[in-house]
Amino acid sequence: MFGELIPIGGGDPIPLLKNTLLIGRRETCDIVLRFANVSGNHCQLTVEGGYWFAQDLNSRNGVKVDGVKVMRKRLDPGCTFAIAKHKYEVRYIPAELGAVGPPPDEEDFEQVMGRSLLDSAGLSRRQANAPRRYDVNKDSPGQMKKKPLDD
Repeated sequence: MFGELIPIGGGDPIPLLKNTLLIGRRETCDIVLRFANVSGNHCQLTVEGGYWFAQDLNSRNGVKVDGVKVMRKRLDPGCTFAIAKHKYEVRYIPAELGAVGPPPDEEDFEQVMGRSLLDSAGLSRRQANAPRRYDVNKDSPGQMKKKPLDD
């Protein structure tokens, strides 16, 4: 067993039996939650580096970790994990899942999603301080001038 989800407010614990789990309302999911506000394929849990991570699968009612709506987030032991309005305490021991040392750093998802893929990969064409070939103050609109890049 890789851990368990303990329903907050009562109920039977849900064992985490595999290192990748699909949670949703459909019978084909690894963890079936038969609630009207849970999407067919609501979210996916995966073990990465000895820690559980939750990934929302574009569900209608979302996923929250410690009360904050997320698209992808690490689930630390003891945190509150909500699927739609159904809350669970996450219980597991990272060392038993292969974790060595502190948890991996998480890059701010919103910061990454706010940039283009080329910028994120460091492949954007222009740097912010690169000289412009077209001077908006001197050149007339629609006019293309051949200027060297070093002016």
